[in-house]
Amino acid sequence: MSLAETIKHKLTAEFSPQHIEVQCESHMHNVPAGSEMHFRVVLVSEAFNSARKVQRHQKVYAALSEEMAGPIHALALHTYSPEEWEGQAPQSPECQGGGKKS
Repeated sequence: MSLAETIKHKLTAEFSPQHIEVQCESHMHNVPAGSEMHFRVVLVSEAFNSARKVQRHQKVYAALSEEMAGPIHALALHTYSPEEWEGQAPQSPECQGGGKKS
């Protein structure tokens, strides 16, 4: 199972999301080919109904504590309650550091 699949599996088990997207964005960064280190997650769940943004992120970090301590280098989180969800989340910007050339 890829790391992206592991992330999706753990977040689905923890949050029973109405919508989930897990994208490996490592290819956008200056890392070895085939790396799984940078991820973008869009997560829509009732678990976020009365939680502030920082609380939502803390819940996700807790669910992925093992991965956050190891293979994940960067995690872009877009967390929404079902009422907030408008069908799309912002895309990640192009990498500006680490020697990545456009």
